[in-house]
Amino acid sequence: MYDFDFLVLGSGPGGQKAAIAAAKLGKRVAIVEKRHMVGGVCINTGTIPSKTLREAVLYLTGLNQRDLYGASYRVKDEITVADLGMRTQHVIGREIQVIRSQLSRNDVTMLEGTGRFLDEHTIGVGEEKKVTAERIVIATGTSPARPSSVEFDDRTVIDSDAILHLDQVPKTLVVVGAGVIGIEYASMFAALGTKVTVVERRERMLEFCDLEIVEALKYHLRDLAVTFRFGETVAAVERRPHGALTVLESGKKIPANCVMYSAGRQGKTAELNLEEAGLTADERGRIAVDEYFRTAVPHIYAVGDVIGFPALAATSMEQGRLAAQHAFGEPVADMQELQPIGIYTIPEISFVGKSEDDLTRKKIPFEVGISRYRELARGQIIGDSYGMLKLLVSPDDRRLLGVHVFGTGATELVHIGQTVMGCGGTVDYLVNAVFNYPTLAESYKVAALDAMNKIRAITELTAEL
Repeated sequence: MYDFDFLVLGSGPGGQKAAIAAAKLGKRVAIVEKRHMVGGVCINTGTIPSKTLREAVLYLTGLNQRDLYGASYRVKDEITVADLGMRTQHVIGREIQVIRSQLSRNDVTMLEGTGRFLDEHTIGVGEEKKVTAERIVIATGTSPARPSSVEFDDRTVIDSDAILHLDQVPKTLVVVGAGVIGIEYASMFAALGTKVTVVERRERMLEFCDLEIVEALKYHLRDLAVTFRFGETVAAVERRPHGALTVLESGKKIPANCVMYSAGRQGKTAELNLEEAGLTADERGRIAVDEYFRTAVPHIYAVGDVIGFPALAATSMEQGRLAAQHAFGEPVADMQELQPIGIYTIPEISFVGKSEDDLTRKKIPFEVGISRYRELARGQIIGDSYGMLKLLVSPDDRRLLGVHVFGTGATELVHIGQTVMGCGGTVDYLVNAVFNYPTLAESYKVAALDAMNKIRAITELTAEL
């Protein structure tokens, strides 16, 4: 009756995993994607390019080696956009090959073009082609939100997509918005030697992160000559022949070669003709779904950034897999509540579970255990004197309530804590475990001992009473 059992709009992380999961169930599957966007925003303009750019910056600037070889140490004195772009394009190319290979091996049909609904079971692809599908998944992702009051030119006034295509590394840069994307790029360009000013209307950045970790990051960025303007709103951006003048509502004026807006993301649903399928999106282009990722039309699912928070590649992959399983009546487990967050600033941040603020608001008692990289042999070897790992532990049953890491390898290290928490483990396991030496993972044992010593001190004093 239908051309395909399962059709996916978009080939990003959520779309890929949904398509492959359905194919593994023996279904006829297709993905609709533009020729130049295989892999979606994640591969072409988002996660992969920005994280590869970060690695190129770290390598070429020699930033992580300066504690060992001196503040003037650099692998390359004059770093150009071509230097940075070479590594980025190499990785993007390889990732696209991997994705095409995976889809081909699983007999997933690629339909090249822009997809749009003609009715709730029919998708138009490009100008002429149309296909039908029994079940459909929307995984079109997002694009940078562009305020209508700002005149973007992709050269002087840009968003996070255009920043990857600058013709030279700017000497000065204003970043509007201190969210994840804004702070990631601010830290990268600061490491390159760009004088960066961050403007944020709120009183702090990364409000969902542990305050102590954020303060450590802020201190490090200020050491890289980043200037923060919190509680400030941009009134206007005036373009000039050799840059732009950012005017704040407070009257301050900030000249810069380039201004990057990081004003959130907009769901890519405008071209989908959702109304033809009986669907709608909110003002940010997001589609509402239930716990199984079904939209208001039961055979149409939506996954990934287009449904909103948490809008992470990792969670999008899991959403896609679960949606495909549910669509064909397979047993579906709930998504794990313990989802790690990774922020690829320089240095990086990662956490899982609750923060001190969360626990304090809920009046849940906790004890803190801290390990600092500078006290670890591995920290000395790699030249990381600022990194730290923090454990939040329940003094009642010694369960791990939260893990927060700042520094080299944070996004890798956090998974040890995530696993212990997910298995219902306690801090006792970390105290008694043997870790390879010298490693950064050893920081878990040091932090666990710190927390246990504090809990023991409380217990002893309580017993005296």
